[in-house]
Amino acid sequence: MTRASTVLKLVYAALATVDTTLSASSEPSRHHARRFTKPLLLPTLAASFAADPRSRRSPLRATTLAGQAAGWVGDVALLRDEPKDFALGATAFATGHAAYISGLLAQRDPDASLAKPAAVGAAWAVGAPRTLLAAYRTAPALAPVLAVYSAILSGTAASAAVLGPQIPAGARRATLAGAGLFLVSDSILGLRKFVLADPPAWLEGAVMATYCGAQFLLAEGAARAGAPAAP
Repeated sequence: MTRASTVLKLVYAALATVDTTLSASSEPSRHHARRFTKPLLLPTLAASFAADPRSRRSPLRATTLAGQAAGWVGDVALLRDEPKDFALGATAFATGHAAYISGLLAQRDPDASLAKPAAVGAAWAVGAPRTLLAAYRTAPALAPVLAVYSAILSGTAASAAVLGPQIPAGARRATLAGAGLFLVSDSILGLRKFVLADPPAWLEGAVMATYCGAQFLLAEGAARAGAPAAP
């Protein structure tokens, strides 16, 4: 790992900490300040990933950068709270996860058990309907967009669960943890936006903390996928 990559990771961690703290505040002025912090998150993470020598050998490099680019569009869109902005943000993130999925499935283990993907699907079937029904009641036009997005997001976790042995074990673990943390983040987001009538301010901080961690772990998993094989 180069010095530039390490420094950029530290900058990303600092930005994530500041943005998460701002998002957890109930003061509008602090949320306005996120116009300067949130849009910097994924460009900084992407620059760190691109500067990491391991990523240049990674079979997940292109799809990870594509996922991060789409995620940046989603981050910027979700700085606003209008339904059209939420729809744009969800569409952008769905595009990003489609990129992640394409890279992960290209590295799948053809002999992998379907038990883990089935467990992800079962968790989605149990947890998603409540949020989708609440979304339909409060914003009917958003419900179909949210349904498609949540299914694609679950697809990222399912794909991460079947990575083949050609991907180092550390990379597989980081990728699966990142995909799982993304599910947690968006579950909290759905709860905050559509289910709870008066969500506490700190809940948005929980969304951002888990989201920033998820994006970092997906990038780290992709970088580790390009690490030289152990002798």
